[in-house]
Amino acid sequence: MTLQTASSSTSLAPANPWALVPPLGNLDAYISAVNRLPLLTADEEQTFARRLKEDNDVDAAGRLVLSHLRLVVSISRQYLGYGLPHGDLIQEGNVGLMKAVKRFDPDQGVRLVSYAMHWIKAEIHEYILKNWRMVKVATTKAQRKLFFNLRSMKQGFKADAALDDAATHRDTLSDHEIDMVAEQLNVKREEVIEMETRLSGGDVLLDPAPSDDGEQAFGPIAYLSDASHEPTAMIEHEQRDRLASDGIATALEGLDDRSRRIVEERWLKVNDDGSGGMTLHELAAVYGVSAERIRQIEVAAMKKMKKALAEYA
Repeated sequence: MTLQTASSSTSLAPANPWALVPPLGNLDAYISAVNRLPLLTADEEQTFARRLKEDNDVDAAGRLVLSHLRLVVSISRQYLGYGLPHGDLIQEGNVGLMKAVKRFDPDQGVRLVSYAMHWIKAEIHEYILKNWRMVKVATTKAQRKLFFNLRSMKQGFKADAALDDAATHRDTLSDHEIDMVAEQLNVKREEVIEMETRLSGGDVLLDPAPSDDGEQAFGPIAYLSDASHEPTAMIEHEQRDRLASDGIATALEGLDDRSRRIVEERWLKVNDDGSGGMTLHELAAVYGVSAERIRQIEVAAMKKMKKALAEYA
């Protein structure tokens, strides 16, 4: 079907403009069909845009979208190097095109093709960033700029250094090249290094699926799990803290003054130099008894405290 230019606005669009692209079986057929769709002249584009803006005419919006589907196909080809399905790239680009048509103002004096390119690329960029890896690799403006420019710039550096075998086969950027990228893209040097590291890495499953023989494969989940936040471990840790503070204080209260001081001086005090408390002989000199007697008092006090702690727990 071809577009017939007419003076009246009613003749500009068929009853169902979406019928211009019939149901298709594959991507090649779709691309062939959209490339045969007629382009709109500037006057026709203005007429449809005003009908959409002033009357919310869906058929006019359809003609604006259909006449620019080939633009989406052309732009989407620029992003095939990211390994994502071409059909998905086109689909996301079409979403951007429809957003552009909805926001297009015919009074701005620009063609829709110039306005729509930004929206088409924005939707494709967002799709690539969300789906290129399991973990999103770029979130800030500087990271996005690096993601979509770093690979092409690295290829340019390799082409310029084609006569240098070492540089040609080197996969990482040199310090001078990192500085050049940072200057050209107006980003920090550290951001260039970080993005190059992200792009060179791959995805690793935290919990790999079992192998063909039924054995569970070893994955990072085995050593990345934080056992300290496991409920049972948290309860045990809380109990140990309570015993180390309130429990010991309660057990010490059950001792006589001499036994309590011996335990405190032997086990609960630390000197300024980091050494332990008083020795048996030092305590023996304080109380005027033998070191063996101090040891016997200590053993008896520790048994009594152990029983008190068990009751407290």
